[in-house]
Amino acid sequence: MSSLLFAGLGLVAAAAGSPAPASQSGQPLIVTTAWLAGHLADKGLVIFQIGDPGSKPAYDEGHIPGAQFLNPFQELAAPRIEGSLALELPSLPVLDSVLESKGISNDSRIVLYSARQYFSPTSRTLFTLEYAGLGGRVSILDGGLEQWKSEGRAVSTDVPAPAPAQFTVRANPALVADAKYVAANLENTGVRILDARDTSFYNGRETRQGRNGHIKGAASMPYTTMVDSSGKFRSPAALQAQFAAAGVEKGQTVVTYCHIGQQATLVWFIARVLGYDAKLYDGSFQDWAGRAELPVVNPAARPE
Repeated sequence: MSSLLFAGLGLVAAAAGSPAPASQSGQPLIVTTAWLAGHLADKGLVIFQIGDPGSKPAYDEGHIPGAQFLNPFQELAAPRIEGSLALELPSLPVLDSVLESKGISNDSRIVLYSARQYFSPTSRTLFTLEYAGLGGRVSILDGGLEQWKSEGRAVSTDVPAPAPAQFTVRANPALVADAKYVAANLENTGVRILDARDTSFYNGRETRQGRNGHIKGAASMPYTTMVDSSGKFRSPAALQAQFAAAGVEKGQTVVTYCHIGQQATLVWFIARVLGYDAKLYDGSFQDWAGRAELPVVNPAARPE
């Protein structure tokens, strides 16, 4: 993949016509395996392999040295209550406590990586950490554990103990959109809404939330198209062309959504990499479809 995406975010952003994502530390949103291999001993570096119980064996069998295992569904999400929205952001006190327990301080440098194609849980974790105030300090490893292993790099079965840490949450609500924001911007030419679900849901052939179709005016941008067959991010040029084909223009704010706010974080992440201002509709279609007054377009509906 082009090095522009890593060390030259400003050049990629210029192609998008927008400023690069704000970063107090100047760290790129994506890092290579070579970069990580050369920084494993850096003071303040915290590495996480992202997964759930089903993918935990991939960590146990051998992970990047120094990496902890992090399950964002259990550790970085509000408890699920029957009838409530799924995968909502946890309370600020919970975020504070969990991140400190993982050895994260306000000046930590954090690298996240996937295994077994857990791409969107990894981007969801980055979104949550940025929401907590760690913007500019979190990156995703291109290619994940599979790329690391394919290059013959060392792995470890040691489980590191988190370092003592002090973290203060500085929430960034500007990253989050709600139904009111989306509804108010359906006709706003300065906002482009992207549906990250599979096209079968976008086109109304399938549903998970009671109503078929998509948010009025939204363009289809399946999250699976952000990565190539090897599990690495597609080239900046290809991604930029894909966003342009979906009607995303320079200077627009991109709002992404999916079923519950997980898959959409991968499209949100790439929008950030390309230099766009981006928000996640965290309630996503689960929230929108449950509000009967909000418009849904169903291309699969038969005309009466």
